[in-house]
Amino acid sequence: MPIQYIYLILAVAAETIGTTALQASKEFTRWLPSLIVVVSYALSFYLMALTLRFMPVGIVYAIWSGLGIVLIAAIGYIVFGQKMDLAAVLGMALIVLGIVIIQLFSKSAGH
Repeated sequence: MPIQYIYLILAVAAETIGTTALQASKEFTRWLPSLIVVVSYALSFYLMALTLRFMPVGIVYAIWSGLGIVLIAAIGYIVFGQKMDLAAVLGMALIVLGIVIIQLFSKSAGH
């Protein structure tokens, strides 16, 4: 696997951890989840910056944010019991489809 995808996958993972901790921080009133938010987002942005050595910012951000949205929605459903209606599920399916289209057909994706 190319290094840019390793950086990007790790950036998405760090962002997902940070956003999950953001929910658990209870508006930054709990210190450990709050610390995890700050460290995770810092790591995520650092890894995204490394990814930008190889790929354009628009493509990196589309993949990072799209995968983050889907993962956080799944974690919200599984961990926090947050329900999604059909429109939300369909919208997220379109986001995933967009990421697949970028990966399969875009010459800008930095394969």
